[in-house]
Amino acid sequence: MQTFSKAERLCSNILIENLFKSGTSFNTFPFKFVWITASESDVPVKIVISVPKRLFKKAVHRNRLKRMTREAYRKNKNHLYDSLADKKIHLMIIFTGKTIVGYKEIEETIVNGLQRLVKEINQ
Repeated sequence: MQTFSKAERLCSNILIENLFKSGTSFNTFPFKFVWITASESDVPVKIVISVPKRLFKKAVHRNRLKRMTREAYRKNKNHLYDSLADKKIHLMIIFTGKTIVGYKEIEETIVNGLQRLVKEINQ
């Protein structure tokens, strides 16, 4: 199941605000993962990917980083889905690096971050 549908995206401003207020976070350079357990959702994980405008002024660079991050997540989310069982979470991945990095580094970091997320959720 390597798709990334509209249902998997977190779009609600209220839920994103709630993520920042009471979410749990950890850093895996160059990303920051913020997550919270969700009460009702039709998919196991709803996700939002963010690249700050103050770090990358040009939209071209922000969009490229978001595309690469989204693709790395899409290809490697199966392990996360399998380990969640019946739990549901909201997840935000924020790019915190100061320079544009390659896809391989992004994918390795996303895989490591998702593995750490699984460990933290199952504690």
